[in-house]
Amino acid sequence: MVELRAATAVDDAEALGADVDHESPTALRVAAGELARRLSDEHCRVDARGLDGARLTAFAEGLALGCYRFTRASTPPPGPRVIELCGADDEAALAAGVRNAAAACWARDLANTRSNEKTPAWLAARAAEGLTPLGVDVVERDEHWLAEQGFGGMLAVGGGSAAPPRLIEASWRPRGAAAQPHIVLVGKGITFDSGGLNLKRGTGMSTMYTDMSGGAAVLGAVHAVAAARLPVRVTALVPAAQNSMSGTAYRPSDVVRHYGGRTSEIGNTDAEGRLVLADAMAWAVRRLRPSVLVDVATLTGAAKMALGTRTGALFATSDDLAAALVAAGTQAGEPLWRLPLPEDYRSTLDSPIADATNSAGPPGAITAAMFLQPFAGDVPWAHLDIAGPARADEDAGFLNRGATAFAARLLNEYVQGAIAVAAAAAP
Repeated sequence: MVELRAATAVDDAEALGADVDHESPTALRVAAGELARRLSDEHCRVDARGLDGARLTAFAEGLALGCYRFTRASTPPPGPRVIELCGADDEAALAAGVRNAAAACWARDLANTRSNEKTPAWLAARAAEGLTPLGVDVVERDEHWLAEQGFGGMLAVGGGSAAPPRLIEASWRPRGAAAQPHIVLVGKGITFDSGGLNLKRGTGMSTMYTDMSGGAAVLGAVHAVAAARLPVRVTALVPAAQNSMSGTAYRPSDVVRHYGGRTSEIGNTDAEGRLVLADAMAWAVRRLRPSVLVDVATLTGAAKMALGTRTGALFATSDDLAAALVAAGTQAGEPLWRLPLPEDYRSTLDSPIADATNSAGPPGAITAAMFLQPFAGDVPWAHLDIAGPARADEDAGFLNRGATAFAARLLNEYVQGAIAVAAAAAP
């Protein structure tokens, strides 16, 4: 835990270097994360003179994120570290950095929690616990409701687990938001992924407690939006399920009927994320009437192979939406790279018995995105495949080993940009 405070005195403050005024927000965020790990005292002071606006926000984010630690050790955790930012006169920018980092750290906690504790119901309870005090309405829908509504993808994926699936809906709808767009964020919530009957290898399974990082990211984004009291309607949907093996697990060759009626042939039970996302996206389009739909998921190893561990893959049906998300990622230090949705690969999704197969490919990241596309209907839609940057193997910059909460701050930046665009377009 870390507490950042503004302070006026600068005597004996830790020096940042003579070139601080020329650093970009991204560089400042990285430098602050490294600095945080070198500050050994529980109460220390840092010289922040010359920083304001986006640069001070980024620096505060980096300090707080660099201090992040997650542990379940039996020894008592250390008390909160207090860092005074001397000369940080832009209190609004500092407060924004603290809010953004708090939301991301909360999302990291959700993703880092191990799956013997983290069931779909646990995730729903933590969402309510973290968001309700901010004024967010959190609704948990159980397996009986899912069956009544026809969420075949979620029920299939979660059917092999003793911990049944949940659909988590977190709605931020402040007064005065009617004139703004309704942004719906859908995050993959697989609380553990064994691969199902198409079992993963042990080394590939060990990090699967973070396979709900997309869900953590969209909940974190709503946390940041609500904490800032942004005047826009934002809804996060997290289809949460545990992909397990048992006598009730779904099988290769099964045909699943999603919410809304579209069907999928199961070619691989380890391609489960797109099945739960499909249900939630179809629900969002039909029931929530979004102005824009963005889904976030640790979906394919192919995206990680293509772009590595620092850049997320972006697919979009709208050039404006893609450009806004790329800009938001640049601002947040969470870069995206847009990949195409070429019609040449559409036929690889063909199934002789269903509307599509869930295991088309290669190219795996592209065909996975194309599997999801019909569930967005005519709504402007973007898909973020964060399989690479959702996890870090070591401490570096403002990242810490484990879950990174990639896309939580990015989506918060996107929402703020969408408010500005809507305001500019208003008569």
